This record gives sequence, structure tokens and C-alpha cells, in this order.
Amino acid sequence: MRIVVQRSLHSRVVVKEKTVGEISSGLVLLVGFTPGDTEKDIDYMVKKVLNLRIFDDEEGVMNKSILEAGGSILSISQFTLYGDAKKGNRPSYIKAMPGKEATEYYDKFNQKLKEQIEVQTGIFGADMKVEITNDGPITILLESGEKHD
Repeated sequence: MRIVVQRSLHSRVVVKEKTVGEISSGLVLLVGFTPGDTEKDIDYMVKKVLNLRIFDDEEGVMNKSILEAGGSILSISQFTLYGDAKKGNRPSYIKAMPGKEATEYYDKFNQKLKEQIEVQTGIFGADMKVEITNDGPITILLESGEKHD
């Protein structure tokens, strides 16, 4: 499981010229799954995202999580995070989890986040236009794997 995390001042996702998800301050998550991901990966990543200390404290030091700083999350499914362009110029997506299974994992991931914070989403598999006002800019790549807390 991979997530690109961006600290955001304002972001939204548009599908067919209609805003389907929008946040003011918080985090934008670009979320991808690969075969072999498990519910443990989801749990690990939920914990990681919610406790990632990338918001400023009173002294201007990145020392607060989104739970401490306040805000919400805009979660966007993105299978292209598993694009592999090592050979040739056209990326291969064979490392991305197939759509039906990925949809289930994406829904579980968002549901677990929603237990602790407001979450807006895009529409899985749709042609989405994502507007992100990256704050900082702060961008972090998270990846689950064999090691979990």
C-alpha cells in the first residue's frame, strides 16, 4: 500500500464538472494498493496518516498530527502509484491491485479513517480532476510492507 500525503490549505476533487469532495485545511491522500496488501496494511497506514507529525506547533515546528492540529482528509484512489516505467516509456500497472479488490480496500481504509476524522473522497475509477493547494509544500510518501508497528 502506498500513500502520497500532502499538507493542504484547500483541495477539491471534481468529476464531470461537479465537486464531489472538498476540504479546507488538512491532508490530501493519494492512495494505491498492490496485490498482497492486507487489512494489517490498512490499519498500519491509518495509524501512520493520523499520527504523522507534519503540522506546525506554536513554535512553528512540524510537531503536530492532523488529530492535534485539526482539519480533514481528502482521500483519492490512485492506482498509478504502482506504475512501473523502468522498461520503456509506457508505465506498466501490473503491480497495482485489480479494481474490484482495490475498491474494497479503499472503502475499508476510508471507513477506518472516518472513525476518527472527517474524510471526503473522490469516486473510485472515475476521471477526476484534483485541485490541491499544497501547504509548505509538504509531501510525504508512505509505504506499508512487511514491518508493522
